Amino acid sequence: MANTLLSIQVIPKTPGNEDSYTYVDRAIEVIQQSGVKHEVHPLETTMEGELEELLDVVRKMHEALVAAGSPSIISQVKIAHNPGGISMDKLTEKYRP
Repeated sequence: MANTLLSIQVIPKTPGNEDSYTYVDRAIEVIQQSGVKHEVHPLETTMEGELEELLDVVRKMHEALVAAGSPSIISQVKIAHNPGGISMDKLTEKYRP
């Protein structure tokens, strides 16, 4: 079982104040390519895995956005870490039909 949940919202600065959705889509692609379990939500994406692995995904997201032309990125990150195990499904099962 994974020991960490990490939710991230990237706020990329864009050249010429263009729409940021293209950059956000690129960040989500990095998560998808990582293979970690994740859920995309309207304002953030939550990933499930090992802390070191998830922080590496965050680093790769920032690198991808810089490579795509973003001059700077702010990320809001929330981390829930439990060495005994934690999962998105377990935390939300009571809210599902």
